[in-house]
Amino acid sequence: MTRASLDKQPADVAAMFDDTAERYDLLNTLMTGGQDRRWRREVVRALGAREGERVLDLAAGTGTSSVPFAEAGAQTVACDFSLGMLRVGVRRQAGTANLRFVAGDALKLPFADDAFDAVTISFGLRNVADTVGALRELRRVTRPGGRLLVCEVSHPTNPLLALGHRTHLKVGLPLLARVSSNPDSYRYLAESTLAWPDQATLAGLVQDAGWTKVRWRDLTFGVAALHHAVNPA
Repeated sequence: MTRASLDKQPADVAAMFDDTAERYDLLNTLMTGGQDRRWRREVVRALGAREGERVLDLAAGTGTSSVPFAEAGAQTVACDFSLGMLRVGVRRQAGTANLRFVAGDALKLPFADDAFDAVTISFGLRNVADTVGALRELRRVTRPGGRLLVCEVSHPTNPLLALGHRTHLKVGLPLLARVSSNPDSYRYLAESTLAWPDQATLAGLVQDAGWTKVRWRDLTFGVAALHHAVNPA
């Protein structure tokens, strides 16, 4: 398996996710102790996709996160740069109305300016080599007044919880890696989580990309966080 590193070379990261595509949803559940499903429900509620809207779900992988937007009646695009993930998604989500899969790079999206009413990315922003560049590209394809929702791993603010979280990442996940068929994925995801900025720092990066009305809300005591923003007119 390709070992992606924290310099996040696109080919290495894509290859890693290609190799884990069939088990990716299970991998997320194991890493988060099952919390990922609740977090995704929070994303659906927070984005509030409506019938007739155009929604981009970036780093959508197998499309698990995209289906609820499509079921709400939004014309939904599940976009990812891993062809392996997209192939699994096309197969698993076959028959879901209002949903299409598109291959695309977060730093050079294959969409026109102002193409979407809302854009979202869940647990994928930390895998992009240029965080602000990806946020700017998301703003480019969002109409003025459109909205952004980022769901990403974060850092608990309580010192004891933060210690437990770091221990899980440094000790618990390596133990899972030893019995896994894809140990490099566990190591990379643990390392990228530990290296990811905290809530306030990420909010600053969102603002640097030109978004306004930036705010965030912690999930599970800050293990993850939702960052909201609006594309100014």
